[in-house]
Amino acid sequence: MGKVIFNSDDFGYSHGVNYGIVDAYQRGILTSTTLMANMPGFEHAVKLKKELPDLGVGVHLTLTCGKPLLENVDSLVEGDQFKQLSFYTKPFEIDNDQLYQEWNAQIQKVYRAGIIPTHLDSHHHTHTFDNNQEVVIALAKKYDLPVRGNFERKSEVRHVDYFEPYFDDVGETIEDKRQIDCSIEQYLEQLLTLLREDKTIEIMCHTAYLDQQLLEGSSFVYPRVNQVEFLVHSEFALQVKRDCLIELVTYKEI
Repeated sequence: MGKVIFNSDDFGYSHGVNYGIVDAYQRGILTSTTLMANMPGFEHAVKLKKELPDLGVGVHLTLTCGKPLLENVDSLVEGDQFKQLSFYTKPFEIDNDQLYQEWNAQIQKVYRAGIIPTHLDSHHHTHTFDNNQEVVIALAKKYDLPVRGNFERKSEVRHVDYFEPYFDDVGETIEDKRQIDCSIEQYLEQLLTLLREDKTIEIMCHTAYLDQQLLEGSSFVYPRVNQVEFLVHSEFALQVKRDCLIELVTYKEI
């Protein structure tokens, strides 16, 4: 039997994102999310989580969106904002101690809010970049938390057996923007077979309802809305719910 986690990133980004995640959890097959401690929707997300004790909530370590929590992290910022993702797409240098302190502050803020995190991952997968891996490994060991296993040194921390990165495509209506090299129907058929295997699996997704903050702040918008609908109403979601070989879990069960 497969133990399957459907995790939606970006909890705390905005009210619209938060409500989309909660709907996909309460009405669909979403089991887990990861929380951005530095974003404007953080307190709203914490309030929603306290009403949903079984929703798994990890920490979405953030380095490329919004402002840092700390002030003494000059190598991570341009002005008062985190550097953009483009800074990390070529060889880069940042202060690893500053990164450790900032990400540690983000984790600590989640604990202080009364949430015990289930795991760690990162916005734009920045924990997978070069020496950033050392930082996330050190923090995972400090807090004894699993980490999303899409990076080279995952053997040094707890992680699921398989990580599925392409599920966002179910919400993408423009074929040229999809990452998969087959039809959605073929992809989902293959994915269902995988989910039934005796493995622990994380399916990454991004669910949200559209609000002004998301519309103005993200280049990935409408597929998020479509994913809410898919996780709630699609035939795939119904099959997952009914399948006796698929157990929907959170990272607490890993």
